[in-house]
Amino acid sequence: MTDLAAVRIDLAAAFRWAARLGLNEGTCNHFSFQVAPDRFLVNPWGPHWAEMRASDLLLVDAAGRILEGKWPIEETALHIHSQIHLRHPTATAVLHTHMPYATALCAVEGGRIEPCVQTALRFYGRVAYDDDYNGLADGPEEGARMAAKMDGKPVLFLANHGVIVTGPTVGEAFDELYYLERAAQAQVLAMSTGRPLKLVPGQLAARTSRQMEDGRAAYARVHFDALKRMLAREEPDYAS
Repeated sequence: MTDLAAVRIDLAAAFRWAARLGLNEGTCNHFSFQVAPDRFLVNPWGPHWAEMRASDLLLVDAAGRILEGKWPIEETALHIHSQIHLRHPTATAVLHTHMPYATALCAVEGGRIEPCVQTALRFYGRVAYDDDYNGLADGPEEGARMAAKMDGKPVLFLANHGVIVTGPTVGEAFDELYYLERAAQAQVLAMSTGRPLKLVPGQLAARTSRQMEDGRAAYARVHFDALKRMLAREEPDYAS
């Protein structure tokens, strides 16, 4: 059974750290966590990520009815997150951002995370790409279209838009989000030199990705626990 209070704290921590790292865009973008087949926690439309508290998060159902919370839900958050949760049972945590370096790759023709640095190898074969921008997600049909594009993969690049990262826990999803942005940053910086990228051959990239798979959950837990310890010292109100 999901510990709702603990998930609220984890999501609030993820929002605070995303803001610290510059992964957010204004008060837009959204993180969610499915707590039952027909309901999920999501950030409200109003608070900045840097001020998000556990008690601010909304509990909503798939139809958008607010079951707990005092703020409204942002429309695109409902349509994107409800459809991904409905169609991908393993996507318990769903994080959507317009973080700068990953989004930069969404803004170039045929943009892909390339196996050019070790950090990128953890994503080898695990990223889906939606190359067809279709405007704002102002209805469930667009959310369903995005969900279909994921094709069972935990990460989705949205052309001309941003990224979606999913995971079984908030901590694991946030760890993936963080390292995805670091991989994208290294790639964009390398591309800016005008020199060709030095790619790791496919067989070696696949083997390294499998090696990383074994310890991914443990490393994510250590990473996220450290982030929460720092918040507990510096911004303890996040858990309130």
